[in-house]
Amino acid sequence: MPKRILSLVVNGRRREEAVSDSTLLLDLLREQLGLTGTKRGCDGGECGACTVRVDGEPRLACLTIASRCEGASVETIESLAAGGRMSALQAAFHEKLGTQCGFCTPGMVMAAEALLRRNPNPDDPAIREALSGNLCRCTGYVKIIESVQAAAGTPVAGGTR
Repeated sequence: MPKRILSLVVNGRRREEAVSDSTLLLDLLREQLGLTGTKRGCDGGECGACTVRVDGEPRLACLTIASRCEGASVETIESLAAGGRMSALQAAFHEKLGTQCGFCTPGMVMAAEALLRRNPNPDDPAIREALSGNLCRCTGYVKIIESVQAAAGTPVAGGTR
């Protein structure tokens, strides 16, 4: 299959990669760039495990053709940690037990990151809406929502911090 050179920014670094017209963004990230934090879940856009940010907006990498990201800025879960330290959101997921088996966590964190950059102090309905495309098979979402609230500095239902 013929390939083209794709120019984009991934986690702040300009990249030029050879991709075929059918290469998915998920495959580019995981297989060509070695960024395995983005998970392959359902391969059909139903679980959200592959959520990344493209030009600031959450996007399902399993449904995104890589060549459609020409000139775009792509951020993966690997972009959030700085100097070996977790971001405030990642730390909140750790401290508030928002991570169960961890498979959905990168997608949840990236969807929450997109929300918090748009709305630093979201209410509970806004958090639920932002995470509505991300499935977790281990929990009832309470700890995940509490993690996002903690990162945002918003009160937890039933009390404050």
